[in-house]
Amino acid sequence: MTEPSMAHASEISPAAVAPPTTARAPKSVLREYFESAVVTVIMALFGMTFVVQAVKVPTGSMQNNILIGDHLLVNKFIFAEKREGFFWRLFPYRNVRRGDVVVFKYPQNPEVNYVKRVIGLPGETVEVRGTRVFINGRELPEHRLYVQHPGFDAEDSALRIVREEPSPDSARYRVYWESYHLDRGDANVPSGGRYAVGRPFHVPERAYFVMGDNRDDSEDSRFWGTVPRDYMVGRALVVYWSYDERAAAASGENLALKILRYTRWRRVGTLIR
Repeated sequence: MTEPSMAHASEISPAAVAPPTTARAPKSVLREYFESAVVTVIMALFGMTFVVQAVKVPTGSMQNNILIGDHLLVNKFIFAEKREGFFWRLFPYRNVRRGDVVVFKYPQNPEVNYVKRVIGLPGETVEVRGTRVFINGRELPEHRLYVQHPGFDAEDSALRIVREEPSPDSARYRVYWESYHLDRGDANVPSGGRYAVGRPFHVPERAYFVMGDNRDDSEDSRFWGTVPRDYMVGRALVVYWSYDERAAAASGENLALKILRYTRWRRVGTLIR
């Protein structure tokens, strides 16, 4: 399950870590999103790839926040080291924060980019108990969206009985409705958490513990460990295009009609939060 600058991160000792929180002042959040969006779009229009990167999301590990087929603009400068000069002072820099949706190089294969949400910061202790996450022993308040995958059990078939009851003339009728097999492709199911599932895990300095919002369909830091600071590519900022490739592939229309019909127009311009 693959998904697609380097900066100085403030070091946090275990004793100095504040209680986990996801809340910030609404004004500062809106201002930060606005500033980042404006600068990122301007840089993208001018083709300045050293501060902006476009990535495509091929899996559902971040649903429903990010969908399969979303194309994202990544803010690469926000986590970068500050540089001297008037031009570089125009960029809004900051450290990686809990809750950031980030694009990074997959630690086990740096040629591949992943997108996940930052859960644990340097120096913190993370533990996952089922669907609950604990930071330094305290439960992390989260407001994720869960994805309900369509599926069928062993009793399902091409035709399913909806109701069966005798009619007034004692004849018996069965009422059917059609059911369809939905092929979601191959699933990569981890065999079990190697790091923070059911036991505390200490996040090293200059590293981050990341997880997908769709916890049941995400291979993340629970299974392969933390992300080094230098592997951070940037922060996922906005959906510039979204395309339902699976639906398009099943249609017999030409490319132009596919783009018009299967582009998710309502997602264009959606900010990633």
